[in-house]
Amino acid sequence: MEPMTIALISIGILVVMVFLGVNISFSLSLMSFCGVFFVSGNFNRALGLLATTAFDAIRSYTFCVIPLFMLMGSLMAKSGAAEDLFKFANYFVKKIPGGLAIATVLGNAVFAAVTGVSVASASVFSKIAVPEMSKFNYKKSFAVGTVAGTSVLGMLIPPSLLFIVYGMVAEVSIGKMFMAGILPGIVLSFIFIAGILVMGWIDPANIGRSRTDGGGTAAKVETPDSQNEEMLLFKTFPIIAIIIIVLGGIWGGIFTPTEASAVGALGALILALCKRSMSPKDLMHLFLEATDSCASIMFLLISAQTYSRMLAMSGVVSWVGKAILSMDVHYSVIIGVFLFLILLLGCILDSTSILLLTVPIIRPVIAGLGFDLIWFGIVLVVAVEMGMLTPPFGMVVFAIKSALGDEIALDTIFKGSVPYLVMMLVGLLILIVFPSISTFIPSLM
Repeated sequence: MEPMTIALISIGILVVMVFLGVNISFSLSLMSFCGVFFVSGNFNRALGLLATTAFDAIRSYTFCVIPLFMLMGSLMAKSGAAEDLFKFANYFVKKIPGGLAIATVLGNAVFAAVTGVSVASASVFSKIAVPEMSKFNYKKSFAVGTVAGTSVLGMLIPPSLLFIVYGMVAEVSIGKMFMAGILPGIVLSFIFIAGILVMGWIDPANIGRSRTDGGGTAAKVETPDSQNEEMLLFKTFPIIAIIIIVLGGIWGGIFTPTEASAVGALGALILALCKRSMSPKDLMHLFLEATDSCASIMFLLISAQTYSRMLAMSGVVSWVGKAILSMDVHYSVIIGVFLFLILLLGCILDSTSILLLTVPIIRPVIAGLGFDLIWFGIVLVVAVEMGMLTPPFGMVVFAIKSALGDEIALDTIFKGSVPYLVMMLVGLLILIVFPSISTFIPSLM
């Protein structure tokens, strides 16, 4: 059997295994082993590929950025930073119709700069913002949809786990990927705010108002604990300082992304200890939790790299690239097909798995078309994040459901997320039409 045929069959079996719910890392490793065995006819060579990849794939110094940024995000999530950011943002927008929803966008945008994981943002803000919006009669679907939709900023505004994964697989600068996400994150935040204002105007019940009450209860929203501006600023200043130090250090060339992740993790640890928000037992549990999450991602990275090597050995990657580049169609059609496939995969796979499966195949095509790989990375991450809101998988939606329990139905969260999917699609089109939004800041580095 031809190596190309073997690789294509392995892809088909992999898709079936994913649909059956088999662990993605195990599926990738198994198909890699089988693919190399049937291509080479050598059992030891197939086994050797697994061994050498497991040894080589993640021993690079660069991979330290993953556990350190995950630790930084976990410390911030558990230290009460998100609540402080939400209160601070709400203090300044409380008199605007839909102010609590806008505060959720702003809080998520800043919190994204210290977490890097959308699921973490969704879990934290569902416990902070949803009860406040419910208190002022916001529609349940609108409240949970706002948290779900805006939490995707966690993967777009740096530091971002997906940027790290993409940078490693696509072989582009992680530091430049981080800087490239800043303006797109700001643009998407403004789109969310504009969408909230429009939804509040079209249906005032979304934001706890009626068409006849002249403002209703939502106009009386106050900062949850009536703290003054100085106290709120005092609480949020350390968080913003950590963000400025980490991102400013990367942009200014003071830190590498790996060094910046260590500085950020140390700053987050000091902040958590100063706030006395965690006991030694909580701190140990947090370290173990971050280690557990990191281990699963590392295993996924190893298995995905093994699979990529098998595909390269079979020649399917170069064949796909040549076949697509030889097609007589406009480049926008090719990009559109790629993004459509990403959105479909988002319905059944988590975001990291999607990148690890698709980037090795897509990257040569995008590079062959002459596009900037950093720009495409931003576009790809936005498309992947849209998949986190779509059924049946929707990791962000399930994270909110897990945090809120029986007080909210799963279909209510999916329903509330639909307007934000539309807004993200608008943002995606803007980033495609105006690539300089993504490439401007990296060009200054």
